[in-house]
Amino acid sequence: MTDRSVPPARVVALLAQLARDAEAAGYNLNPDAGFTRDLVQGLAVNEERYGYRCCPCRLAQDDRQKDLDIICPCDYRDPDLNEWGTCYCALYVSDEVLAGARDLTTIPERRPPEGARAHERETVGGEGAAPPRGVPVWRCRVCGYLCGRDEPPGVCPICKATKDRFERFW
Repeated sequence: MTDRSVPPARVVALLAQLARDAEAAGYNLNPDAGFTRDLVQGLAVNEERYGYRCCPCRLAQDDRQKDLDIICPCDYRDPDLNEWGTCYCALYVSDEVLAGARDLTTIPERRPPEGARAHERETVGGEGAAPPRGVPVWRCRVCGYLCGRDEPPGVCPICKATKDRFERFW
């Protein structure tokens, strides 16, 4: 099997999983079946290549910590959907796009340059924040879900992002 090829059954299974997760979280996958299948193929290739599903429309660095913000669903999905009706790669689309009331368009890249990404900074809570006390609060970097516990959950109950997609919020 070449690097650009994954078993078709794997692509079908991943597409079904993404569709279930999207629906459960209130999101829509792009209705263009061929386009969406190609994107899912790219996610599956990246998962085999890197060990995680980074966006096929962005350059990954083969370093999970550096790529955390572009692991699907990426950190930029929700702001892109809110402003443009689609995420950067157009895997996810808004209700308006799904209904045909809004056209898909190319959108600008939100990903900040390397070194300016939130997960690369060492501060917690930003400048002037009070020191954490009591139970830590964890924030899902994908959907904003907050939870107070000693460790972040293994999977976000809202968007299904993995544990490493959480940051200490307080």
